[in-house]
Amino acid sequence: MAKFTWDHVHIRTPDVEATAQWFEKMLGAEIKRSMQQGQPRVDMVIGGQNVFLAPVKDGDGVASPPKTPYQGLDHFGLAVTGIDAIAADLKAKGVKFTREPTTVRPGTRVCFIEGPQGVSIELLDRTV
Repeated sequence: MAKFTWDHVHIRTPDVEATAQWFEKMLGAEIKRSMQQGQPRVDMVIGGQNVFLAPVKDGDGVASPPKTPYQGLDHFGLAVTGIDAIAADLKAKGVKFTREPTTVRPGTRVCFIEGPQGVSIELLDRTV
């Protein structure tokens, strides 16, 4: 069987800079700026993984973001340590929570936040 390794997640956004700034401020993303085919490109690294930001312009034919939950890719998860303190910090920054920190099973606490364009992000704190 072929071997597959993770490469990236791609987020389409009408405001690449605002989206990058949100992820940098709220989640500590590392922002990488470059040029691609003569156009500015913004990528991020979050939790060691690549997240690419693609600009959306009026008339591109791109649908509006869906409301969660929906079929297909639903969210991405980030592992954290100390979820309650992290949640308090994010709330102080104005981050919208769609699910407050809760214990889903012994040793695992999760919460969900909403990023730009309604992107659902799960934070997981696993102690076992």
